[in-house]
Amino acid sequence: MTDDLDQLRELARTFLRKESVPHHERWAAQRHVDRDLWTKAGEVGLLCLSVPEEYGGGGGTFAHEAVLLEEQARAGDTAWGNSVHSGIVAHYVLAYGTEQQKRRWLPKLASGEYVGAIAMSEPGAGSDLQNVTTRALRDGDEYVLTGSKTFITNGAQADLVVVVAKTDPAQGAAGMSLLVVETGHAPGFRRGRVLDKVGLKGQDTAELFFDDVRVPADNLLGGAEGQGFAQLMRQLPQERLIIAVASVAGIEAAVDLTVDYVKQRTAFGRELIKFQNTRFKLAECATEARVTRAFVDECVEAHLAGRLDVPTAAMAKWWATDRLCAVVDECVQLFGGYGYMTEYPIARAWADARVQKIYGGTNEIMKEIIARSL
Repeated sequence: MTDDLDQLRELARTFLRKESVPHHERWAAQRHVDRDLWTKAGEVGLLCLSVPEEYGGGGGTFAHEAVLLEEQARAGDTAWGNSVHSGIVAHYVLAYGTEQQKRRWLPKLASGEYVGAIAMSEPGAGSDLQNVTTRALRDGDEYVLTGSKTFITNGAQADLVVVVAKTDPAQGAAGMSLLVVETGHAPGFRRGRVLDKVGLKGQDTAELFFDDVRVPADNLLGGAEGQGFAQLMRQLPQERLIIAVASVAGIEAAVDLTVDYVKQRTAFGRELIKFQNTRFKLAECATEARVTRAFVDECVEAHLAGRLDVPTAAMAKWWATDRLCAVVDECVQLFGGYGYMTEYPIARAWADARVQKIYGGTNEIMKEIIARSL
């Protein structure tokens, strides 16, 4: 931590307390955040924190993104999909876009004028990205994009979607490319339903359909076909580290909530904290939090130095999400019946935690990646 990061933490905490926390129940009911949340965040400088200032971003590093992720977790905010917008979509453009593409799209993402999404998963292709069936076939100065995507974070509000498609289906993974669709200028683009999920109720997660959408050839990310799979593989470690950072912050938040609760709640004439089982369970949870924090922080440091490799990012993702689910489950148990009531943050945290072991590549895929490196 530095003075700069401390100031960012205070800004993020204040912003979330005002613009997020009061709206959680309403966002859950409508299944998406308010559109103006994005522009408000852009106005105070909370979007694209690790994008260079010359492209409208904050000029920071992944450490800045991590601070905001942590504050979101501590505020109980699982609705705002900024981690995808700023930490993933913007970085695909920054890492692979041509200079023209970066100057065209990044300032709009940084201001909140555009909301970003990345469309990887399909009804028949999740963790196995080589099996995507979405096609983008060249026709003169355009690509004709056909296919469907599902489980797309920010899908219902997205103005800019990075679409994983095959520009040469005969080449398998070598024929994959990333095509940027600006949804306001894409006849044939349709949004399906916002999905009704077990958790993350306030997060906009939608189906997207591309019915012969004509996309300018200039929107091919990086300007050359066949680079998509390699581009995805190089960015996935940051995506998985984002999930790990949010998960460890979620563990810490759950432990804090539970400690406060057991100090106030009584049973059999004394506070729950005075029962040995409560103390021992919380001792275990606090230790899980500390150990996971040490490992994830080490991974953040490695990433800032450009040393985070794919297997280690996979370790961080599976370990942190697995521990999140285990710790939150223990905390729910200590809340008793109230832990199962959605009006209590711990219940929402329990429901929200489960998907962390699935998206960004399932934890089984993470273990396979690790095993191949041994």
